[in-house]
Amino acid sequence: MLRSRIGAKAAVRQVRDVASLALVSFVFLTASALVLRAESEMIKSHGYSYFGNLSYPEDYTHFNYVNPDAPKGGEISIAVAGTFDSMNPYTRKGRAAALATVGYESLLGSVLAGSGALPADVDGEYYGLLAHTLEYPKDKSWVVFHMRPEAKFSDGSPVTAHDIAFSHNLLLDQGLKSYADAVRKRIPKVEVIDDHTIKFYFAEGISRRSLIDQVGFVPAWSKKWYEETGARLDESRLEVSPGSGPYVIDRVDVNRSVIYKRNPDYWGNDLAINKGRHNFDTIRIEYFADATAAFEAFKAGSVTYRSESDPKRWATSYDFPAVNDAFVKLEEIPDGMPPANTGIIMNLDREVLKDRRVRDAVALGFNFEWTNASLLYGLQSQQHSFSTGTKFEAKGAPEGEELALLQGLAAQPDPEVLTGEPRLPHVSQKERLNDRRNLRAAMKLLDEAGWAVGDDGKRRNADGASLSLNLLFNSSDTPTNKALAENFVSNLQVMGIEATFEVVDPSQYTSRERDHDYDLVLDGYPALFGVGTGLQQRFGSEAAKLLFNPASLASPVVDEIIEKALLSETQEEEDMMLRALDRVLRHEFFLIPTGYVADHWVAYWDQYGRPEMIPPFALGTLDFWWYDAAKGASLKEQGALR
Repeated sequence: MLRSRIGAKAAVRQVRDVASLALVSFVFLTASALVLRAESEMIKSHGYSYFGNLSYPEDYTHFNYVNPDAPKGGEISIAVAGTFDSMNPYTRKGRAAALATVGYESLLGSVLAGSGALPADVDGEYYGLLAHTLEYPKDKSWVVFHMRPEAKFSDGSPVTAHDIAFSHNLLLDQGLKSYADAVRKRIPKVEVIDDHTIKFYFAEGISRRSLIDQVGFVPAWSKKWYEETGARLDESRLEVSPGSGPYVIDRVDVNRSVIYKRNPDYWGNDLAINKGRHNFDTIRIEYFADATAAFEAFKAGSVTYRSESDPKRWATSYDFPAVNDAFVKLEEIPDGMPPANTGIIMNLDREVLKDRRVRDAVALGFNFEWTNASLLYGLQSQQHSFSTGTKFEAKGAPEGEELALLQGLAAQPDPEVLTGEPRLPHVSQKERLNDRRNLRAAMKLLDEAGWAVGDDGKRRNADGASLSLNLLFNSSDTPTNKALAENFVSNLQVMGIEATFEVVDPSQYTSRERDHDYDLVLDGYPALFGVGTGLQQRFGSEAAKLLFNPASLASPVVDEIIEKALLSETQEEEDMMLRALDRVLRHEFFLIPTGYVADHWVAYWDQYGRPEMIPPFALGTLDFWWYDAAKGASLKEQGALR
């Protein structure tokens, strides 16, 4: 009987073991099948967008907005106010010249600095340049780029996968530490498969946002040149490595000028992505001490193209003889991008500005309506959102999915965010600079915050410390912005704040801007226009001390919304996340908006052509405009230009 019981138990154990083995095998095989299925669901394409939608087919011949038959030739010249001492834009040291990145390309389509998006008629789509195709599994756990074997650097050497891997690693080793730390967490490995094939692996358990485009936009630098010269990416220098782009450096005169010339041997001239683009033989950048001198150079014809940002100058100064004689053309071209969030930035790292009441009071010192009427000729509008005029702009009280998102955050937002409408800028009377109603409200807020007015009219706290604020200003900025800032500071002084206005040269300004060495500064943030890791660089707590986050913003609520936005799986969900982010950013309140212009204001000596329809996301002057030789000859025949 005992033996029977033992035998029965053994039989049961045997059955269990077999069943367990079968279960393990089933799990293993199922997991393997899932992996294989994920691997089999491969996407191979000539371009990339996060949601997989591409507007241009594989056999596209050119972007819709360019003139594919645009002539090549001529020069465009532009004035820049300020100085430069380096041709290396990838280091914190020194001040790089304008367009210093012009010679470098990437796997996915690159664009001349300052020219806007590419393609400029669609959002969030990228097409192969150094790479002709890319492939990746549906889960985006890795990506392989297949490179064009015909791609060459300007010295004639081939651009290979080894150069791409080198460039990626160079940015990690010698680039900005904040960038390197973030990338290492997200992109643990790069593998060169062969000379023209490279694979990037992405970390598990993270959002797939901005991974493929991140590695796709790494500038291609020559590994051979860096190894032979011993140059470093983190050092200021005038020597540049050869790039593969359409332009090369022709001449550098430090603090005076830089000339870029179109490479006659550029390898990519005939690619569809380049048709109708890179049309000027030379791009000349001239440097001047300030904005006034730069404008005078344009009037004299020393430089031939100008993008105007000063409303006062646009309204009053473009009546010089060359305009009246129709030698200079003026245009107001609609800008399809939401306005950048420019204004007076409050540094939240300053103890005094951590108090919301103080920030509210400081904001009331800015009178947009008076400024617009008196200094800006009524030509500006005021931003009221971080994505003004777009579908991402928060309106009304949150509801539906947005409300559910905000209520479900671990870092609970202020109750006002959940129940109230998003913050809007205050309104002031335009008849006088110091709106008495607003100033009274501001002074009440300062009283409540513990900054009492003494017998000398100055505000101090209980410890006797003065309420002092300094506004840092770049000497190369426009006279109009200087007047705006000075008038704002004067209103702060009326409140009893020891406010000062500090004008520094461009080099000092750049250094102090990088170090967040200011209380207040005229600066800004790009508009919210899509989800990507750039949001973390601009608004995330880890970037609070970095250049791209001038307010030193560090908000757990903002961090959490960004993290969730990066995981959004549909366009609708992404849109909702951005509206929630806009709402919270406005509530955090660190930016006093000073206004924007809805159009591109451009002035140029009438020797340039452009497509009739400018795409919504880029003016594209240096990208797809061109020189009109007949018009240029006419100006010279008439003695308008030399």
